[in-house]
Amino acid sequence: MRSEKGTSGQKAGRTFIETARRAQIVAAAIDTIAELGYGQASLARIAETAGTSKGVIIYHFGSKDDLIREIVAELSAKGRAYLGPRLEAEPTGAGMLRAYIESNMAFIRENRNHVLAIVEIVFSGRAADGSPLYDPAIRLEGAEALRQLLAHFQSTGEFRADFDPDVMAMAIRAALDAVPPRLARDPDLDIGRYGRELADLFGAAVRPGESHPGTAPPVK
Repeated sequence: MRSEKGTSGQKAGRTFIETARRAQIVAAAIDTIAELGYGQASLARIAETAGTSKGVIIYHFGSKDDLIREIVAELSAKGRAYLGPRLEAEPTGAGMLRAYIESNMAFIRENRNHVLAIVEIVFSGRAADGSPLYDPAIRLEGAEALRQLLAHFQSTGEFRADFDPDVMAMAIRAALDAVPPRLARDPDLDIGRYGRELADLFGAAVRPGESHPGTAPPVK
């Protein structure tokens, strides 16, 4: 167990009750932000949703900023834990790419409020010093991992060699990142179909032997 201090300045070696209360507060904050938007999700409203007081939230997290950072960190950790085994289960590049896209969509569907809360935090969450509460490095790390996957299967010959992995990774991430804001506007969005269509689209885009306008044939 970690011995360093948490965001509230307390020791990280927490009791079961403390851990459960923190989880309750985080869940209440997620639901409040998803429902009301970041600007309206005051500590008082979050405390009301959690059935506790602002003082209890401050005791466990120190500030609203630290609570928001916990929400961001939790979603990132959950996403890695969700995606990793699904990618590792696929023996081929095509399978991994499809799993990457469809699993991202499934994760959004299964964690709807958490994802919508992150959308609000990305656009509106600012610390007291004006810095974003959502670290842009999180997205960059995800894009880099995808770029490495694409480049690896280019090197094995399973993916065509005449595309730029950076560009393809950015295109895939942009298509995936467009879903949460749309889901906020359209709760009935068929995320499963969206994921399958994207997987088909990008699967065809990386497949060897396909004709792609604007690309030169490989040099023999």
